[in-house]
Amino acid sequence: MQRRNFMLKTTAALAFGGLALAGCTTTSNSDNKNTSSTDSSKRQSIDASVDGTMSRLYTTVQGSRELVSKARGVLVFPSVLQAGFIVGGQYGEGSLRVGGGTVGYYSTISGSFGLQAGAQSKAIVFLFMTQDALDKFRNADGWSVGGDASVALVKMGANGAVDTTTATAPVEVFVLTNAGLMGDLSLQGTKVSRLKI
Repeated sequence: MQRRNFMLKTTAALAFGGLALAGCTTTSNSDNKNTSSTDSSKRQSIDASVDGTMSRLYTTVQGSRELVSKARGVLVFPSVLQAGFIVGGQYGEGSLRVGGGTVGYYSTISGSFGLQAGAQSKAIVFLFMTQDALDKFRNADGWSVGGDASVALVKMGANGAVDTTTATAPVEVFVLTNAGLMGDLSLQGTKVSRLKI
C-alpha cells in the first residue's frame, strides 16, 4: 500500500513538475514596479477571460444565469488545461466573484493516473450556494474537492435547461468544453489555492 501511494505521488509530482517548468520564463522581475504591473496585467487578463466564460455559460446553458444569481459567490476558471499520457494533470487560473465583483484570484490543480493521452481545455465554474460554503472556502488555506467540500455537478433537465429546484448542494459546478456542458466528470481531489497577484 505504501509503495503504491509512493508511486502515485511520485508520478503526480513528475507530471506537475513538467507543467510547472512549462510556465517558467528566463526573465526576472527584480524591480517591484515591473512585478506590480505584471500582476495587474495578469489580473486584468484573468478577469477578461472570466467575463467571456460567464457570457458563454449564459448563452450555452439555459437556466444558468438564474442559478448563478442565487449563488453567494462564483469561482471561475476559464481555461483549465488537462494533459497527460498514462499520468495526467490539469492546471488553471481564475477569480472569485462575490456580489458581481472580483475578491480574489486562485489556481486549480489536480492529477490523475490511468489510461489517458492527449490534452484538452475546459472551463470550471464553482457556485457557492450557501454563505457557509463560501466562508469555508475563503477562510481555508487551500481547498480541495472531496476533502474540504462536497460538490455537485450541475445537470441538464429533460427540457434542455438547468433545473434550479434540484440544484441544492452547497457547492454546484458547471464544466464547459467546446462541445458544451459536461454531465459526467469527477472533480475529486481537485485543489484550489489563492494566487498572490
